[in-house]
Amino acid sequence: MTYQAPLADIGFALKHGAALSSALDEGLFGDLTMDVVEAVLAEAGRLAGEVIAPLNRTGDKIGTPFKDGAVTTAPGWKEAYAAWAAAGAAIRKLHDAPLPPWRGTSVDERASRLARECEWLIAHAVLPPEVVTRNRRLADAALRPWTPVFTHGDLHIEHVFVDGDEITGILDWSEASQGDALYDLATLTLAHEEHLDDVLAGYGTDVDRGLIRAWWSWRCLVAVRWLFENGYGAPEEYPEVAVLRSLS
Repeated sequence: MTYQAPLADIGFALKHGAALSSALDEGLFGDLTMDVVEAVLAEAGRLAGEVIAPLNRTGDKIGTPFKDGAVTTAPGWKEAYAAWAAAGAAIRKLHDAPLPPWRGTSVDERASRLARECEWLIAHAVLPPEVVTRNRRLADAALRPWTPVFTHGDLHIEHVFVDGDEITGILDWSEASQGDALYDLATLTLAHEEHLDDVLAGYGTDVDRGLIRAWWSWRCLVAVRWLFENGYGAPEEYPEVAVLRSLS
């Protein structure tokens, strides 16, 4: 049985649960149209169903044989690695570009938001206090002075279009600004830690992995309330909550 992403359910949640249809009608997202949203969902679903999901069965069936002193990955894994590495290389090109004239969110603003969200999570018993506290300590490490680069700001994997080992497009630049390079790397690899090495290989420079994990904590902590209040189901079903538990 092949995996098929629940695009209809995701689309319904966006249009009605998150009120995206009315937001688009009001022009809150500029030139974004529902056709573009559906195209992004379709491409993300194709990637999940045609590239990622089949590798699980192949990996389980064939494994990683050791022969003549070398380990060989199962078919498909090399190509999947190439796509993630290409994403890392694309991010590096962005970060090497001239800075945009507008500044991004400051360290103090991010710290204030983190404090508010952590207080809400504990006050509403959405997560155990020890999980929130542990991840807040981790997230605090990311809130330090950084050398600003041109960042995308919302570089989820769903925003990256891939054809084989080539990046063909990146969508949703609404949050692009000056920012921390590690924030983009963390966003792309959030809930995909198994591909962090691949992305960093393409990025081509040494980075502080601890700070990437710190940004994972920050992004997850500030996302849970929005997901909860916008009807995305029980918090225990969120990938962000799984990440928070794994980091704590």
